[in-house]
Amino acid sequence: MNSKIIANGILRAIGIVLGIALLFYFLYKIESVIVYIAIAVVISLIGRPIVLFLRHRLKFKNTIAVIVTMLLLIGLFVGLVLLFIPLIVEQGHNLSLLDIKKLQLNIESLYQEVISYFQLKNIDIEQSFENSSWLSKIDYSIIPDFLNSVISGLGSFSVGLFSVLFISFFFLKDSKLFENGILIFVPKSKESGLTNSFNKIKDLLSRYFVGLIFQILILFIIYTVGLLIVGVENAVVIAFLCALLNLVPYVGPIVGGVLMLTLTMTSNLGEGFSTVIFSKIIWVSVVFIFGQLVDNFGSQPIIFSKSVKSHPLEIFLVILIAGMLFGVIGLIVAIPAYTAIKVVLKEFLSENEIVKKLTKGL
Repeated sequence: MNSKIIANGILRAIGIVLGIALLFYFLYKIESVIVYIAIAVVISLIGRPIVLFLRHRLKFKNTIAVIVTMLLLIGLFVGLVLLFIPLIVEQGHNLSLLDIKKLQLNIESLYQEVISYFQLKNIDIEQSFENSSWLSKIDYSIIPDFLNSVISGLGSFSVGLFSVLFISFFFLKDSKLFENGILIFVPKSKESGLTNSFNKIKDLLSRYFVGLIFQILILFIIYTVGLLIVGVENAVVIAFLCALLNLVPYVGPIVGGVLMLTLTMTSNLGEGFSTVIFSKIIWVSVVFIFGQLVDNFGSQPIIFSKSVKSHPLEIFLVILIAGMLFGVIGLIVAIPAYTAIKVVLKEFLSENEIVKKLTKGL
């Protein structure tokens, strides 16, 4: 091997490394566009069954079916926004008139009530907080600043929303648009297998995302009814937020539970801790635990087994590994990504024994 061949090999390797680095840099710079496309893909998968129903059962033309589907999805989104707007406007008005010192005194008063309640039960929890002085370190002025940051981000949100809706429309109108874009980079000999994989993935993930909507709906109903019975203010909004957080496996339910209990406490700051707040916290905890039991032992197993055709233990391990490797994003995309990988493996490596066992139900 002469020096010229070695030099060419080194230059080729450097060129490949530089090309990969430039590709990742390019993807990093357009990460917002990638996020828009990813959200549009999810919306198109959710809307796909509606489009097929309108086309096949009601005999709508494709374009009309897509427009009706988009209007339905937009109407659903607008309805959710209208659900939150009164609460946001009210809280924004309250924050604009907020007396920071009074807020601090109210929270410190609640803290003293909690301490007094547990002292009656011969439980001394005050000692653990004395050295930290955490209440005096809280910067309550951050609340109006946070509200201003949210308002300033509405412009970017509007651009993102328009982009997502525009891309979603064409993904629904031409269901093979995304597929054809990827097939450009695939050899001719692999196009047939990849096309079959895309069709299978779209069917499975459409059922999966529709199943998630039903999962959220079931939790939302349980939480709403439970919180209304307990007498929690803004029960519908709190129930929806906590049900929506359940989309993030394992972490989401914990955050939702903490949020539900926190909002229950803060909505009753002027009332006695032992007579009102503590009893409401207990009943809200019962509502939350009941909803999680129904979800974990009813909704989730049905969704996983019927939609992505995977064993619950298999799904648990996949989510756990994805969460450890990629954090919260890994938890969210673990199941769709794993389902897509299984379909591709079955299409191209169907003779492999391990693949046969993993994809037995597909």
